Amino acid sequence: MPRQDAAASEATPSPGDPTAAPPRTPATQEPSPTPPRTQTPTPATPTTPATPATPPAPTTPPAPLAVCVGESMAALLPDRAGPLESVENFRLSVGGAESNVAGALAALGVPSAWISRVGDDGFGRRLLGELTARGVDVSAVAVDPHRPTGVYLKEVGGTTDDRHDLGPGRSRLHYHRRGSAAAALSPELLDDPTAARLLAGARLLHLSGITAALSDDCLALLRALLAERRSGRLVSFDLNWRPALWRDRDLSVLPPLLDAADLLLLGADEAEAAFGTGEPHALRRLFPSPATVVVKDEARLVTAIGRDGTTVAEPALTVEVVEATGAGDAFAAGYLAGTLRGLDQRRRLRLGHLSAACALTTHGDQAELPPDSVVGALLDASPEAWAATRVSADGIVSPALPAAPTSTYASPTDPPSPSRPPTAANAHRSSPVAPGGGAPDPRPAATPALGAP
Repeated sequence: MPRQDAAASEATPSPGDPTAAPPRTPATQEPSPTPPRTQTPTPATPTTPATPATPPAPTTPPAPLAVCVGESMAALLPDRAGPLESVENFRLSVGGAESNVAGALAALGVPSAWISRVGDDGFGRRLLGELTARGVDVSAVAVDPHRPTGVYLKEVGGTTDDRHDLGPGRSRLHYHRRGSAAAALSPELLDDPTAARLLAGARLLHLSGITAALSDDCLALLRALLAERRSGRLVSFDLNWRPALWRDRDLSVLPPLLDAADLLLLGADEAEAAFGTGEPHALRRLFPSPATVVVKDEARLVTAIGRDGTTVAEPALTVEVVEATGAGDAFAAGYLAGTLRGLDQRRRLRLGHLSAACALTTHGDQAELPPDSVVGALLDASPEAWAATRVSADGIVSPALPAAPTSTYASPTDPPSPSRPPTAANAHRSSPVAPGGGAPDPRPAATPALGAP
């Protein structure tokens, strides 16, 4: 349960790259049925009432391996495309970079926790309920009795003739977060026993540049977390550039925060806007301290560069995009999960791409990955098979997967549907990947795993 409090708590970074895979719980097997036995009737005799069986002790959830710290907000999603003034109804959801990463990590089998502050209001309760349902530990979230939970509205472009319409495939987020409960996060978080326990046991601490822009107290918290190095704990930092947040803030405070992390995640377009360059090697020189700098390029490529200059680049998958929001957070979660599992650099990037691709095929910020056998085959695929892989709300088509004669579009003799890309002769459609609940964008595009707007 979250704390009813006016402050929250947190801890630090450490170099290193954990390699042990998080334990996976084996599937429970049903006992084999026992054939009925023929019983010989016996005289009835008085019996002693049976003692009720002792109920099994409740299982204790695994301690979080990953802790994510930062603001999340209530999200109001429109019921139609077009400018906000034309929208009749909004659907309530939740969103936030750090909580999205925590939820995606939990879906990937990495026990995770989210630490923040929410208001003592319905939006805050909705946030806590949804994250708990995703399997995220929210025990160190403080409930602020005086400040509200932040809110943002989403505007989706359409094909109306209105001059304020953003246009098809485009969206914009309108934030109302000034004075929110999360803006009161501060170094006092480190004194909270629950937060301190979670931070002490974490092998991964995930932060972002959004928190640094919320308030001076939030900036002080990040500095305190990054100042304390702990053996065996990796600190990842996602730039998550939000220009509106930095309009009245001193941008010079940001580079030292990024350079203090062990693993740095940057969108090339975001870095260009914030630091004047999006070129991976230039960014590596700008931030020399992290063990790895990962640059997500708008040109459909993600590049990871080690401190020694070792470079691995991996192209993104081709995706029929339903909704772009949350893809960057999904990429971060996939890459971080691969890091915690000890995958090599290429497979980490591929798991990030695959996680992002699945998020792109749903209207929400979260999406499930296909079965482990499909994920494993794609992580091990040849460069040619990886490049030929296609992801849509209907599933995954790839020559890296076993042939599936019953697949509706696996046969090379079947003409491709206009809404589906052509397939290779030995292509296979996996189990559906988190259907988006709506019609996908009919324009297939090789979509990079860039951050949400």
